[in-house]
Amino acid sequence: MAENAQSAESAVRQLLRHVGEDPEREGLLRTPTRVVKAYEFLTRGYAQDPKEVINGALFVEEDYQEMIVCRDVDFFSLCEHHLLPFMGRAHVAYVPRHHIIGLSKLARLVEVYARRLQVQERMTTQIASTLMDQLNPLGVAVVLEAEHLCMRMRGVEKQNSWVTTSAMLGVFRTNVETRQEFMTLVKNGK
Repeated sequence: MAENAQSAESAVRQLLRHVGEDPEREGLLRTPTRVVKAYEFLTRGYAQDPKEVINGALFVEEDYQEMIVCRDVDFFSLCEHHLLPFMGRAHVAYVPRHHIIGLSKLARLVEVYARRLQVQERMTTQIASTLMDQLNPLGVAVVLEAEHLCMRMRGVEKQNSWVTTSAMLGVFRTNVETRQEFMTLVKNGK
């Protein structure tokens, strides 16, 4: 077992003691190992380069300059303030200039940024900025809708609250009609 994993497991044992549990109790004996493995999985986005996720999936398409929308991409992330989950849907759109991207890469890009300790606002802009930088499209739009367990389970305990964030770049920012078309497709596209 790596030294870092042992140190992390020790920290989990200490946390269990802090909340009043006995980490040597039968049901908790393997919990530190499980928690460390779970966090490694939930934060695997740190080991992924967003540019490499896109690499090789750009295709020249000179004749198509209409909006491409990928809706309802499920995501799960961890709030960096409380290490509690937030989850929801991402809606990602772009208007190509000369290149289109493999559609699965849009979902993979959402996943890379979701699998890090996050705030929803940053995650929204990271997805949009990466697509803008890598595709050089006419514009990119990203809307995230999420429920945050840090708001539902603790603090204000508001059970039906959702947070919506958006990032509009290029024609989505400068052209009201383009932005409105995207928002209509996101809202009514089912």
